[in-house]
Amino acid sequence: MRIGIGYDVHRLVEGRKLILGGVEIPFEKGLLGHSDADVLLHAITDALLGALALGDIGKHFPDTDGKLLHIDSRILLRKAYSLVKEKGYKLQNVDTVICAQKPKLQEYLIKMRTNIASDLEAEIEQISVKATTEERLGISGSEAGMTAYATVLLIKI
Repeated sequence: MRIGIGYDVHRLVEGRKLILGGVEIPFEKGLLGHSDADVLLHAITDALLGALALGDIGKHFPDTDGKLLHIDSRILLRKAYSLVKEKGYKLQNVDTVICAQKPKLQEYLIKMRTNIASDLEAEIEQISVKATTEERLGISGSEAGMTAYATVLLIKI
């Protein structure tokens, strides 16, 4: 078994789509980044890579690579998972939390879980996505940005 933890943060700005877990969420701001800035998928990607000591998302998908500009983070997640499989592991489960003061995310969580399960060749029951506010504290609480945390458990095939 291998355990990995991931974390990501992106600033909220006007003029960008808000994408979380591969789901476009109606909101007046989106997350700023080289890719689609999906903090949830970036945190999971980092957790997968970290579980096998393969580095981080920036090592594998650098923001200096023009081919990755505005890329769908689901593509990055699937590429990271292919590395996991190459090393002889598969996902046992993933547990995540998104920190966002606004918008409310509850109605989108099932679709996020479905996307992640599909990308990680897993059942939806293996994927946990939770959302919380930071009670108006910190990066997400001040509505300056959003953060996400992920923990994965991988098992040897």
